[in-house]
Amino acid sequence: MQSRLRVQGHPIQPMLVTFPLGLFVSVAVFDLTDLLGGPAFLGAVGYWTTVAALVAAALTAVAGMVDLWDVPGDRTRRTAVAFNLVNTAMAAMFLLTCLVRSQSPERGASAAILVTELVALAVGGIGVHLGARLMRQFDTGRAEAGGLETLAGSSVEMSRPRP
Repeated sequence: MQSRLRVQGHPIQPMLVTFPLGLFVSVAVFDLTDLLGGPAFLGAVGYWTTVAALVAAALTAVAGMVDLWDVPGDRTRRTAVAFNLVNTAMAAMFLLTCLVRSQSPERGASAAILVTELVALAVGGIGVHLGARLMRQFDTGRAEAGGLETLAGSSVEMSRPRP
C-alpha cells in the first residue's frame, strides 16, 4: 500500500492521527481535573482543546480518505475502512460533548460528559489497535516489494565483523 500523501516516503495519516488522539486524551484529563475540584478555567480549556482536536480529526479524516483510494481491495482495505470509521466514531462522540458544552456559558464538564469522553477514548483505543494492524500490513507489503533477501543482506553486511 502506497499512500498518496507522504513525507520522505512515510504516509502522513498515521502521523496526523496522533494529534487528535493526544488532544482528546488531554480533554479527558482537563475535564477530570475540573470535576475533581481543580481551577474553574480547566473546563473552558477542555472545551477549546476539544475544538482543536476536532479540527485535527477532520484533517486526519481527509488524509485517510485520500489514502483509501490507493488501498487494494483485500484485507488491508477492510482494516483501513474500519480504522477510519472507528476514528470518525470517536470524533463524533467528542463532537457531541462539544455541542452540549457550547450551550453552557462556563463550558465546563459534567460527569455525563466525562463518561462520554472516556467511552470515546475506549473506541479510540480500538482505532489504535486497527492502526497498528494497518501499519504492520503496510510494512509487510513494503518488505515484500523490495524482497526479504535485500533486507537480510544489508543487515548481515552491517553486522558482520571486519577482519
